[in-house]
Amino acid sequence: MPTATKEDGFVVFDHVQKSYDGEILVVKDLNLFIGQGEFLTMLGPSGSGKTTCLMMLAGFETATHGDILLGGKPINNIPPHKRGIGMVFQNYALFPHMTVAENLSFPLEVRGQGKSEREANVMKALDMVQMGEFGGRRPAQLSGGQQQRIALARALVFEPELVLMDEPLGALDKQLREHMQYEIKHIHERLGVTVVYVTHDQSEALTMSDRIAVFDDGIIQQLATPDDLYERPDNAFVAQFIGENNTLNGTVKAIKDGIATVDFGDGTLGEALAVNCAGVGSETTLSIRPERVDIGKESGPNAVPAKVLELIYLGDHIRCRMNVMGNDQFVVKVPNAAGHKHLVVGETTKVSWNSEDCRALD
Repeated sequence: MPTATKEDGFVVFDHVQKSYDGEILVVKDLNLFIGQGEFLTMLGPSGSGKTTCLMMLAGFETATHGDILLGGKPINNIPPHKRGIGMVFQNYALFPHMTVAENLSFPLEVRGQGKSEREANVMKALDMVQMGEFGGRRPAQLSGGQQQRIALARALVFEPELVLMDEPLGALDKQLREHMQYEIKHIHERLGVTVVYVTHDQSEALTMSDRIAVFDDGIIQQLATPDDLYERPDNAFVAQFIGENNTLNGTVKAIKDGIATVDFGDGTLGEALAVNCAGVGSETTLSIRPERVDIGKESGPNAVPAKVLELIYLGDHIRCRMNVMGNDQFVVKVPNAAGHKHLVVGETTKVSWNSEDCRALD
């Protein structure tokens, strides 16, 4: 999906700021453009500003500065119920005294739909989430996963162009949560509705999104596709927050043809892409994914000493925790093949990586 611009963005945050006390900005000069039909996830730790952005878009919070546009029109002063936006929350927010069908019918009644049209749209929405036989039940008679499906159906029943989801799967168990991730992704693909999704779960964001905006301290640290974020993080925060990541600290000794040579402090050298480091003589952090590290290669530009500290069997791979250049939380994922049997806790060996798979970051 092409990246949206301010001119063609369906959802636009234009220099948006938010402060609750008039002093501290929880959202700092946000410029974000979301294309029509895009699935964009706002991802970040608690307090990073992601939920505040969603609440401003929904109309439950007011921007301190800047404009929010929907379909080219400013919506800062439009009340939530007139924005035509579907919402799904973690706590489902279903009316307990209403049946499932009545819960779905309510937003249609508010919009003045006739009874027969409402009934047809309710059944269509229930079938969409595979809950067509549950219209007569009340929310208390449903499991958590079923309630979440109904909450999703209610958000879609009036065919909004934009659906906002705030940690919608947070209350579900792991297996059901993963199943619902694919369900929501497939419904989005089928309907083409624009989705803005908030989560702190990076695997959820990677699974579902067209693009991910990684928030920290009220700022988007990086906005990119899932594979770009994982393979090419812009800074150390993104590298650490997205997926599992190993870090090694050192000093830049040289930079040539985009490759930084780094001294780990004892004369041992390693190489990495010079992505975001200040230059020769500066301190840097090397970032390397566990699955991109090899064990046992004795020579090469990135062969450094390592000691095996722990082996954990995880079925498809062995998680090998090692001490590498003073970091005793360095992890290597070893595919579960015959070769893993040579690993022994306490043994010393070497680890290595391709320079192109390692990034020198600030």
